[in-house]
Amino acid sequence: MFISEAFAQAAPAAPAATAAADSPFGSLGSMLPLVLMFVVLYFVMIRPQMKRQKEAKAMIDALAKGDEVVTTGGMLGKISKIGESFLTVEIASGVEIQVQRGAVVQVLPKGTVK
Repeated sequence: MFISEAFAQAAPAAPAATAAADSPFGSLGSMLPLVLMFVVLYFVMIRPQMKRQKEAKAMIDALAKGDEVVTTGGMLGKISKIGESFLTVEIASGVEIQVQRGAVVQVLPKGTVK
């Protein structure tokens, strides 16, 4: 009653201007945030992970008989035998277990395991 009906007027459409056409870099300007995001992702996540993997591989390759290690299960022991893909770790006097090389998480300083 008190409100009159509103009708849209037929106005001429404004010319559409794209942001990429206005930028001095053209279409590269619209891709720049995406490229910057991948660069930041590389330096923040991918590169440090590759560095950790390389360090872990070097540690596993450098294992020798007599090294004291910690396995992924949390067992501490001394390496008694080394194979290509398996290690024999002495966890107590006369008790030996066989683990994969990849199961070694950390090499401890000599004299830690008694």
